[in-house]
Amino acid sequence: MAGSTFGNIFKVTTWGESHGRGVGVIVDGCPAGLELDEKTVQQYLNRRKPGQTRYSTPRKEEDLVEIQSGIFEGKTTGTPISMVVYNKTQRSSDYSEIAQYYRPGHADYTFDQKYGFRDYRGGGRSSGRETIGRVAAGAVAEELLKSMGITVQAYTRSIGGIAIDPGRADLADIMKSPLYMPDLEASDRAEILLENKMNEQDSVGGIIECMVKGMPAGVGEPVFEKLDANLAKAVMSIGAVKGVEIGDGFAAADSFGSQDNDGFRKDDTGNIIKSTNHAGGILGGISDGSDIILRAAIKPTPSIARTQKTVNRNGEEIEISIKGRHDPIIVPRAVVVVESMTAICVLDMLLVAMTSRVELIKKFWDR
Repeated sequence: MAGSTFGNIFKVTTWGESHGRGVGVIVDGCPAGLELDEKTVQQYLNRRKPGQTRYSTPRKEEDLVEIQSGIFEGKTTGTPISMVVYNKTQRSSDYSEIAQYYRPGHADYTFDQKYGFRDYRGGGRSSGRETIGRVAAGAVAEELLKSMGITVQAYTRSIGGIAIDPGRADLADIMKSPLYMPDLEASDRAEILLENKMNEQDSVGGIIECMVKGMPAGVGEPVFEKLDANLAKAVMSIGAVKGVEIGDGFAAADSFGSQDNDGFRKDDTGNIIKSTNHAGGILGGISDGSDIILRAAIKPTPSIARTQKTVNRNGEEIEISIKGRHDPIIVPRAVVVVESMTAICVLDMLLVAMTSRVELIKKFWDR
């Protein structure tokens, strides 16, 4: 299968199926000398682990990571880092029925059309468990970015139209909310909505917001490798994402130039900064030194117990009710996935930017 690798210098390749022996990732291009161990990577994976709240699948997986290469004495060696998480509680029999029909909202039909057959056990490569490799790689990227003073933070901005109030939001409260919302009042209201939809055998979507702080200006290429274009590709490659916006995003279409343009000024130390940040930290495809602000629209979980209409592989119209263990909402577990793909993309483009100017190359090689 083509298309399982992302990145130019910091390259990430995920592998494995949801009901195979395991899933994992190979990270190539990570510089030597970064302090890294399984405990650090595990902290990131724990944020997407199933079975932690009422709002995630009851499938109980420890999702314990094993680092198989690329680390020696607690530091990266500069060689490929291979990581694996073994599947332990897969129940493929739960999915035997769907081999004969196409689930609404899933990739069953498109996989059949592309390959002539599909791994129907939980979706195979199109399953959300593929994102384990992304999060493990994202842990490496985030740790390296932190060493450079750059932080990446994602959280739930809204669920089912219930949005956080920026005046109440506190990033310190993210981990206090089972939905990873920094506004606990909004989180409580969203939980009530979720309970109602679960009782109706339905699911809910939402929006994840991600911020990159400490990003230097000058990262990104001006044409096909724009920073915002690559961020959009990185985040849109996540299965449940149906839209991405940077800064004001689609709201800019209802604005005016006098409102949307970010003015420049000098700060107290004489550095050039922007007065506002409608552009979300990127101008002309290149970082401008402001916070990068990205939002991803996550669709409702397609696997619902409510009766739905579809067709089987013989083209006959049928009604189905999907069985098995499924999340009533994808958003909370996808927060760390959006964060990870953002970190991977930002790090890769930072490394590419090191070759943008002659003086930067000379400075690196000046002994």
